[in-house]
Amino acid sequence: MDLLERLVTLFAENGYASVFIALILCGAGIPLPEDVTLVAGGVIAGLGYANVHVMFAVSMVGVLLGDAGMFLLGHHYGARILQWRLVARLLTPARYAKVQEKFERYGNRLMFFARFLPGMRTAVYITAGTTHRVTFMRFFLLDGFAALISVPFWVYLGYFGADNHEWLVMWIRRGQSSLWVLGGILLLTVLVLWWRHRRRVAAGHAPSTEA
Repeated sequence: MDLLERLVTLFAENGYASVFIALILCGAGIPLPEDVTLVAGGVIAGLGYANVHVMFAVSMVGVLLGDAGMFLLGHHYGARILQWRLVARLLTPARYAKVQEKFERYGNRLMFFARFLPGMRTAVYITAGTTHRVTFMRFFLLDGFAALISVPFWVYLGYFGADNHEWLVMWIRRGQSSLWVLGGILLLTVLVLWWRHRRRVAAGHAPSTEA
């Protein structure tokens, strides 16, 4: 957890702006774990250096801007972006082909699930832009919905565990699997509500049997 401690020190000294910039850089694919960055933001709020609700808002904006930037770069430059030196290190031709194959298999759902796949997010978002198979608004909604699950989870985890290092470390290690469970529950809830809505609409349009 040396990285977490270094980030906590950096964020405590520089405030919200440092968290925001770090999350933009996470979206750009630098080797800085987004989950640890979010937890560090929550920890400094728990230690009294920031307001946790403001930290959540700042983190959401930073995460979404970072993701949107990668999508828009891919959308604007297309496959030419693969020739950029920094992008080429992150997204090799073989990896690009693999992500495209996953798009063929999972469709737009991949953009939602990518948020819960560390190391895959940036590659997926760039590829989503280059393929021109999805509009920016759909990308933003899918990514935003996923971020509404992951971002508060990590930020508030750091906030509540700021004074209990062992508990915090345990939940960071468990966090990714816990996010999958939480995401599954929320997705199932949305599907059930959608199905009930469809039934009500169908019942409302059913022909009357009265004489």
